[in-house]
Amino acid sequence: MIKTMTLKEQIARDLLSIKAVFFRPDEPFTWASGIKSPVYCDNRLTLTAPEVRNHVENGLVSVVREYYPQAEVLMGTSTAGIAHAAITAHIMGIPMGYVRSGAKDHGRNNQIEGKLEPGQKVVVIEDLISTGGSVLEVVDVLRDSGAEVLGIASIFTYGMKKGIERLEAAGVRNISLTDFDCISVVAAQTGYIKPEDVERLIAFRNNPSDESWIKG
Repeated sequence: MIKTMTLKEQIARDLLSIKAVFFRPDEPFTWASGIKSPVYCDNRLTLTAPEVRNHVENGLVSVVREYYPQAEVLMGTSTAGIAHAAITAHIMGIPMGYVRSGAKDHGRNNQIEGKLEPGQKVVVIEDLISTGGSVLEVVDVLRDSGAEVLGIASIFTYGMKKGIERLEAAGVRNISLTDFDCISVVAAQTGYIKPEDVERLIAFRNNPSDESWIKG
């Protein structure tokens, strides 16, 4: 009996295939904070891989339609979520815009780009969620403008405790196409990492500041 691949597994394979998510547990990357990480993420690479991009954008369409059927507008995060919001909104035939990281210091001093009416139901499109800080800033801006934020649709989430708690505290739902746990298992299944590395990766995810996972 052939097992049908889930969307979560498909996106995990896609991200690994183009190294948008790249594991290197034996030679960790160093974040700006100084934390050692076994994973590098750059989901912008999906934009230059047409087949993967097609899976991602149609996946986002499926998420919005299933979990946020009342959505009237998609708002991308600046800058990584803008292209995904635009393509997804185009497929769905609904408006889109994006939220700047700060208000412009000229013109109309906009922070929200695109037409957004008070009371409109919005879904935020994000590429990656770790601690949740940046995407929640976008949610706050939209709520302050009078929009009703239904939730977030993202490509990938680490599932870090801090991020989960922040989203819960803000009353914001996030649905990701795939996550760290799934992509770790798929990476082991496809030979990107050793099966015994999965436990190390999950240990990192559970507590990034604890570097004991590096020793294996």
